[in-house]
Amino acid sequence: MEKTIEISGNTYGKSFVVTTWGTSHGPEMGVRIEGCPKGLKISQKDIQREVNRRKPNNPQISTTRIEKDEVLVTSGIKNDKTDGKPIILTVKNENTRPSDYKNTSNTFRPGHADIAYFLKYGNSEKNTIAHETGGARASGRETVSRVMAGAIAKAILKKENKTEIFGYTLQVGNIKAKTFDKDFIEKNPLRTADKSAFTKMMKLVENTRKNGDSIGAIVEIIIKNPPKGLGEPVFDKLDAELAKALMSIGAVKGIEFGTGFASTALKGSQNNDQMEIKNGKIHFLSNSSGGILGGISTGEDIIIRLAIKPVPSIAKSQKTITKNLQNTEIQISGRHDCCLAPRIIPVAEAMSAIVLTDMLLRKERE
Repeated sequence: MEKTIEISGNTYGKSFVVTTWGTSHGPEMGVRIEGCPKGLKISQKDIQREVNRRKPNNPQISTTRIEKDEVLVTSGIKNDKTDGKPIILTVKNENTRPSDYKNTSNTFRPGHADIAYFLKYGNSEKNTIAHETGGARASGRETVSRVMAGAIAKAILKKENKTEIFGYTLQVGNIKAKTFDKDFIEKNPLRTADKSAFTKMMKLVENTRKNGDSIGAIVEIIIKNPPKGLGEPVFDKLDAELAKALMSIGAVKGIEFGTGFASTALKGSQNNDQMEIKNGKIHFLSNSSGGILGGISTGEDIIIRLAIKPVPSIAKSQKTITKNLQNTEIQISGRHDCCLAPRIIPVAEAMSAIVLTDMLLRKERE
């Protein structure tokens, strides 16, 4: 296991505990998962399938850095079943290219975590960005560890409650999907659910890349058939935990549940989810709450939308400063995504699954 230099912030969960390590240009990325029930059917291929979804799939949209990302199971899974021990999963970093970062070693990249890490840690060993190439622990590369853990969490949720979690690109720039075809999501590189919008979105992304720039997006995550009664009163509300987990993804800058910000323009009579008894069961007439009321899941679909910022690594010249506090300009080279939405989707699915699984196990162990 690679040593994690930073002393905090690498672990999430109370009953389903996920700890990640690794830096973008270090030897490996890894995750340790504690609390997984014994006897869960899960294979290396199941985990690999999720990791493969995170890989770049189109050079017009994503980075040209291609990693094998072959999942290595070193503990916790034998004969395609969990054995009750901590699960340890790793992937190697093999396609690193430190030369891409020569002109950034003494310069803060606009939009990146460089300046924030410097202000917090200075040049100490905790500032992994200052001592390694790439974004170190702040790099999007670290999300591969989350996806591996998410594959385990998804398997638990599917077994316990037949829960399904999937996401799609709702909007790229100012182009918004207007129709929804779930089968189309995994058939296009942007992972949108609107065939007609895809063509326009793709053209926007291609033109943006040609101009040396990047573009933001909105991703929607849908959780179907979630367990009821997940979430704790006051501070550990389910939506609060989901917000924390999803906002911990580097490029996520905003989040809403259900009608979200649109609810500010509605009246209570329009936004309230009215109820009735239908066939002896509680039936909601709408889902403005996005499946969570009072911080506790109702069993309705959980609907989450994420604002994804434009990739900060762009080819255009930008004003910045050096570590010696001198004004300068920088033009970033290297292999970078133009639009992060399609690759963030499996990461957001994973974080949603990890939160729900942690809450489910906490509820079962009460």
